[in-house]
Amino acid sequence: MTASDRAVQLVRIAAEAAADKLADDILAYDVSEQLVITDAFLLCSATNDRQVRAIVDEIEDRLRTEADAKPVRREGEREGRWVLLDFLDIVVHVQHEEDRTFYALERLWKDCPAITLPESVMQANMQRARS
Repeated sequence: MTASDRAVQLVRIAAEAAADKLADDILAYDVSEQLVITDAFLLCSATNDRQVRAIVDEIEDRLRTEADAKPVRREGEREGRWVLLDFLDIVVHVQHEEDRTFYALERLWKDCPAITLPESVMQANMQRARS
């Protein structure tokens, strides 16, 4: 089983929204073979709590307007260090870069297939990695 077309669509929209708010190291994984609760994870990070919140707000807004998707659960917003948005088909993790390094979710999901992100997102990732 692979991630649904709907999940891939949501991941791409969310990744573009995150890139527009200068999120770092944007990655997506098809976790449908490992989990029954969702098809995909989107991971990204930010340099400060304020940016984490801005990325979360942009992702939520874009998914609502472009795909009529609303999160069924939103956790961690108060602290602003690791916010989880659950859209059922996808789960978005926006983490402060220190938390991202510490928890290293990529290591947990590295055996899952990566979801190809839009070229604009990949270019933004490369540009920010060089900075």
